[in-house]
Amino acid sequence: MTSRGLAVALVTFATFTDILAYSIAVPVLPHLSHQFGASPTLIGLLFASFGVTVLAVSIPMGAISDRTGRRLPLVGGLIALAGSTVLFAFAPRMTWLFAARLVQGAADAVTWVVGFALVADLYSAQERGRVMGLVMAGSTFGFLIGPTLGGWLYERAGARMPYLVVAGFSIVAAAGFASIRLPRGIGAREAIPIGTIVRVRAVAVCAACVIVGGGTIAMMEPVLSLFLSSAISLGPARIGLVFGAGAIVATVLHPVFGRVADRVGGRRLTLGGLAAIGVVMPLCTRISSFESGVGIYVVSALAIATFVTPSLTYMAEATSEAGSQSFGVAYGLYNFAWSIGLLIGPSLGGFLYERIGFTALCLGWSGAVIAAAVILSRFSKEAPAAMRA
Repeated sequence: MTSRGLAVALVTFATFTDILAYSIAVPVLPHLSHQFGASPTLIGLLFASFGVTVLAVSIPMGAISDRTGRRLPLVGGLIALAGSTVLFAFAPRMTWLFAARLVQGAADAVTWVVGFALVADLYSAQERGRVMGLVMAGSTFGFLIGPTLGGWLYERAGARMPYLVVAGFSIVAAAGFASIRLPRGIGAREAIPIGTIVRVRAVAVCAACVIVGGGTIAMMEPVLSLFLSSAISLGPARIGLVFGAGAIVATVLHPVFGRVADRVGGRRLTLGGLAAIGVVMPLCTRISSFESGVGIYVVSALAIATFVTPSLTYMAEATSEAGSQSFGVAYGLYNFAWSIGLLIGPSLGGFLYERIGFTALCLGWSGAVIAAAVILSRFSKEAPAAMRA
C-alpha cells in the first residue's frame, strides 16, 4: 500500500473509532444511570455536552493543523480520545464523566477536521470524492455496529470493556499516524483567517448547505423514531432495523456518490442532494408498516448519501478554486456548520412535532429545504474570489 493509501486507511480507521466511541456507549446508558443515580435529563445533558467542544475546537484546530502540519494534531487528538474513553470507564463521579465527554468532543473535532484536511492535501480534485466516500463508508459502519458491539462487550466482560476496546483502537490509530511517512509537500503552511475564508461565496454556500442538510438529517432521526413508535407501534428492535437498513445503504453509496462528485463536481451534487432530501421527506408520512418504513427510509438514505460525501468535496473545491490550500480552516468551518445543524435541527424538530404533528412538520420542513437548495444554487453561481490572508 502506498503512503497515500495508508494515510487514508488510517483516517478511515480513526473516524470509525471516533464514531464507535460516540455510539458504543448507548447500551451502557442504563448502567450509568443506575451507578451514579443520574436522571434521564442528566444523562441527556452528558451526551449533549459532546457538541460543546466540537463547536469550540473545530475551527481553531483546523487553523493549527494548517500551521503545524496534520500529523501532530491527529496523534494528539487520538491520544486524547483514548484517555477520555479510559476516564469514562473508570470515572468515580458524574463530574468526571462530563469532563471525559467534553474531551471526547474535542478529539472528535480534531479527527474529522484534520483527517479530511489530510485527504484533501493528498488527493487532487478529480480523486477526492472517491476517497472521501470510502472514509465516510467506514465511519457509517462504525455508527451501524457501535451499539451492537457495545452491548455484546458489556454482557461478555462488563461495563468498562466497551470503552477499553475503543481506547485500544485509538492508541493503534495514533501510533499509525506517528509512524507513517507522508509524501513530500504535505506539511505546514500559512493558515487563512476564518473571516477571509467565510467571505468566499462558494465556501459560505457550502457551509449553509451543511447547516440545512445536517440539521434536517439530525432532526429526522429522533422525530421519525417517535412517529414509528406512536403511529404504527414499532418496538425499539424494529425501529433500529429501519435505521440500520438505511445505514447499510448509506455505507454502500458513499463511495459511489463520491465518484460521481469527482466527475460532475461537488457543488452540483451537494445542491441536488439537498433538494432530494427535501423531496423525499413527505414520503415518510406514508409509512404505515414496518416493511414500508424500511423501504421509504432506504430511499431517504439514498438522498442523504447524495448530499453528504459530495458536500465534503465541495468544501475542498471551493477552497482550492479561491486560491488557497488552507484545508484545515475549511474543514474546521465544515465541522462547525455541521455541529450547528446538529444542535438546531433536533431541538426545533421536536418542538414542532409536539405542536403541529409529523405530517405538517415533514411537509413544511420539506418546502423550506427545497427553497433553501434553490436559493443557494443561485448564490453559488458567482465566480470564486481569490483569498488573501
